[in-house]
Amino acid sequence: MAKADTACSSARALLERDDMDGAANRAYYAMFDAARAALLASGASVESDISRTHSGLIGAFGNYLVKNGPVPKEVGRLLNRAHEIRLMADYTGDSVEPVDAMAMVEQAEIFVATMRATFMPDDSDVIKWGPAP
Repeated sequence: MAKADTACSSARALLERDDMDGAANRAYYAMFDAARAALLASGASVESDISRTHSGLIGAFGNYLVKNGPVPKEVGRLLNRAHEIRLMADYTGDSVEPVDAMAMVEQAEIFVATMRATFMPDDSDVIKWGPAP
């Protein structure tokens, strides 16, 4: 989850600097890292190399944690949508619209908080996106 927290913080900073593609990229990775942490914390019997590919991790997350719970389908869809936007931003040459980047950063923060509350409840009251005190 530490990587997810760092990526959320970076996404917010890039958004504030008007780097929409960078913000979308970091928001996606925040969700990706939180999904990986959730799979590990859940004890799901996934192959150890499942996170070697993005589609493998996203598929395992959907099959083990969304399909039959405990992650709500709407929250699971956020990861799929973030993956699509990140691919567009990183590989097509098209830029992410500011409204989409802002929504994606907000959704990443919700996604990370949901994974923490669901799979690491002892850590759920800690929000780590801002600078260290």
